[in-house]
Amino acid sequence: MSIDYGNLCSVIMKQCFGEVVQMVGDCLFNANWRTLHNIVKTTNLSRKEVCKALAVLIKYQLVSFRASDFNPCMAEYFLKRDEVLYVHRMQVEYGNIGNFISDEILHNGSQTGTNLIIKYLAEGDEKEKVETVRDVFVSMIRDNYLIKLPKLVKTEKPETAPVPHLHIGVDDLFNPPNIDLSVLAKIRSGTVPLSQASDADTFWQINFSRFHQDFRDSVMVGAIERKMGPSAAECFQYILKQMYERTDPWQRQISNPFTVAEIKQSLVKNSKNFDLITNLEQYIILIADDSLGFIRKIGEMGNGQYVVDLSQAFEELTLCCIENIITERFGSKASRIFRVVRVKKYIEQEDLQKEAMIPAKEAKLLSYNLFQEQFLQIKSIRKPGGGGTAAKAFFLFHLKHLQIVTMLLDICYKALYNAITRSNYEKVEHRRLIDKSQKLDSIVSAMKERGESEDYIAEILETLTPPEREILGKVKNRIKVLSKAELTVDDNIFLLQMYMHHCSHLPTATGLVK
Repeated sequence: MSIDYGNLCSVIMKQCFGEVVQMVGDCLFNANWRTLHNIVKTTNLSRKEVCKALAVLIKYQLVSFRASDFNPCMAEYFLKRDEVLYVHRMQVEYGNIGNFISDEILHNGSQTGTNLIIKYLAEGDEKEKVETVRDVFVSMIRDNYLIKLPKLVKTEKPETAPVPHLHIGVDDLFNPPNIDLSVLAKIRSGTVPLSQASDADTFWQINFSRFHQDFRDSVMVGAIERKMGPSAAECFQYILKQMYERTDPWQRQISNPFTVAEIKQSLVKNSKNFDLITNLEQYIILIADDSLGFIRKIGEMGNGQYVVDLSQAFEELTLCCIENIITERFGSKASRIFRVVRVKKYIEQEDLQKEAMIPAKEAKLLSYNLFQEQFLQIKSIRKPGGGGTAAKAFFLFHLKHLQIVTMLLDICYKALYNAITRSNYEKVEHRRLIDKSQKLDSIVSAMKERGESEDYIAEILETLTPPEREILGKVKNRIKVLSKAELTVDDNIFLLQMYMHHCSHLPTATGLVK
């Protein structure tokens, strides 16, 4: 893992959990597995502080543990570096109830179903029926957005296995609990304690894999919608749903075949887009013939079957992203040079400037800049009988996709770290002014509710001087810009990581394995 990635993980842990957890997380980041004694010695923290920090990280599923290979009586701890979460989809799919459930689990690490329902009814919309909240919770489990935590395996002789062992059956991961509404009503009234709930020992957490799958799908659907329109995007959404019925979403790069008839059956049942249903085959052909290559046809014309090619999809999307980055940094002509090298695989300098239709001097400068920034690579091939002199060799430009993606990931990690650090600095530097503004806002809001006069409210607002208002406006605008930058960089990181997952097995232009 790169230094920039480590810095990013460090600042996120500090922002969420504090400095002690950050120190323990940094210690675990720098090694695969560490024992408690090793962490205490490395961080110079007390054993109690390290134990509390590990408990927090384990609770939020950021650290896993196992019995040591060298000493089975001692636990080793490992930091899960790649746990990135996107929860905005909950608001779209399940409304306010789903949004509340996902936020509550994120804030607490894990929760029981009964506790979630009771908290929502206490803090959310009191008019909402208990059955509705329970049904939404169960739907989120059946749709794999929530996953059951493993339980402690009890042994006859605990002293022989001091390191706890957690286990859960695969079939039980998404098995919803039986929540008794009558017991739930008694718990709410206070006649029965929460520990008497039927699911008191069953805890649920966010299923990271399912969210990543949805976000991955939204990237592909969004690309098709921008290029071909909403009907083509809806068509591809139904293709993905059909794909997941018979293909593992992460283990296979190419889906099992599907037919137009299968997609049409699903559309007729669930879609109201008459144009899409009528012209389904034309939309599928349009997607298949497009240069993005998200789907491709197999078999003969009479029995046409299609497959979704995730590796091809994310290779094309990532290369488009790289071209946009080159355009922003070096201009459109540099992007044209990159595309020519991508198409030709190997090309000499003279041929490159001709194919790109750029003057020789400018083409040499741009290609040198791209080479210097590692977007292009040079391969030398000696001429037969040419000896070792440079004049007797060919110098060919080519691409190493994995190397470019790895470089851009490091840049994104550093950019995200800088954005978070700068945003935190602005908040700390102007904390007094921000707190004063928030207090004024709460006071004015309370005064408006009481029906105070506008003159009196204006007089209160004047306690914030014009220079302070100007500074506060600049700070808020700066933090807003940094927040947008964080989201944009985060989107790019996700796309590049999807390339690493789906395309890192593909051969490079040199014919070697990436």
